[in-house]
Amino acid sequence: MTEAQQVPAGVDPSTPTPARMYDYFLGGTNNFEVDRQLGERLRSLVPEVSDSAWANRAFHQRAARWIAGRGIRQFIDIGAGLPTQGNTHDLVQQAAPGTRVVYVDNDPMVLAHGRVLLGDSANTTIVMADLRDPDSVLGHPDLLALVDLREPVGLLLTGVMYFVADESDPWDLVTRYADAIAPGSYVALSHLTADSKPPRAVQAGHEVYARATENIHFRSRAEVERFFAGLELVPPYEGAAAEVTHVGLWGAEDPELADTDDSRWLYCGVALRP
Repeated sequence: MTEAQQVPAGVDPSTPTPARMYDYFLGGTNNFEVDRQLGERLRSLVPEVSDSAWANRAFHQRAARWIAGRGIRQFIDIGAGLPTQGNTHDLVQQAAPGTRVVYVDNDPMVLAHGRVLLGDSANTTIVMADLRDPDSVLGHPDLLALVDLREPVGLLLTGVMYFVADESDPWDLVTRYADAIAPGSYVALSHLTADSKPPRAVQAGHEVYARATENIHFRSRAEVERFFAGLELVPPYEGAAAEVTHVGLWGAEDPELADTDDSRWLYCGVALRP
């Protein structure tokens, strides 16, 4: 996208956003010069940032397919970001045509591009809401038109909770979402971590995102495990214990090959809502 192109209503092309920067790291074109400049600033300090973004995206895709393989036929993808390759509805509807998907994001650019992509799809929609207000998300009429919260749901929270500060109690937010969905549902979540990472690279992340619409918050393994309180984690790959792991390892056919430095920027897990 160039600044000469039409800017969707409500979008400020002069301020970077996490969704557009993530799109840039994934090789997308739905971003502005300000997003690219800030992205390159981060890449100069953390060269593996694009590989880490792809590792997180790959976890999201594997988890969505796995959940669909457990018979789940409705999904809520919160913090969906801009449309890219392997979108949630593409993946799960390939596995089971008719599966219903609701995307949720608070970025007006995501809303505009998502609506163009989805067109008049009867089984997929996108709503603009803030994940920090679960009542507005789960009570949104467009969401409720497709998702029956009395039936099991695939709740996807990949790469989004690290934009929620401690003061907003992100752990309570996840609990509220999990409590609102039916037993038999699954929750997939991934989160940035500074564990075993260079302090200068972590500081660079803070400094870069402080100039965007949302800052980022790195959390330890123990803090990420707290998101799954009251849920039953599933083993991330065959032969593994049911635990939180790095995004490259979840669903890996060869864990040794999948355990790369770039994937160690994020922890993740998939858990059953009992």
